[in-house]
Amino acid sequence: MHIAIRKETNALVVSVIGRMDAVTAPEFDKSINELIACGERAFLVNLSGLEYISSAGLRSILAFAKRLKEQDGKLLFSGLQGHVREVFSISGFLGIFKVYDSDVEALKDI
Repeated sequence: MHIAIRKETNALVVSVIGRMDAVTAPEFDKSINELIACGERAFLVNLSGLEYISSAGLRSILAFAKRLKEQDGKLLFSGLQGHVREVFSISGFLGIFKVYDSDVEALKDI
């Protein structure tokens, strides 16, 4: 898994590329915790490059959302495709989180 981070005017865009599973989810958790500890509160997570997500990856996302909620933060998603979109749908995440087709569309809502 590779995580790319870029700063936009109103949010950090975190792009996750590869697989998010029991092996790689702790890396995601560490990166996100460091960003929150630095004071970041608005995140757009772009998953267009994510090929696979397991239950461990879903747990990481829920933990991320919980930490942000405690800090009055905001979490949006973009670029869900194929297997990842299907997993988000089956797990009910599409009803929990705001999901957009593009970063541009999502960033207008932050």
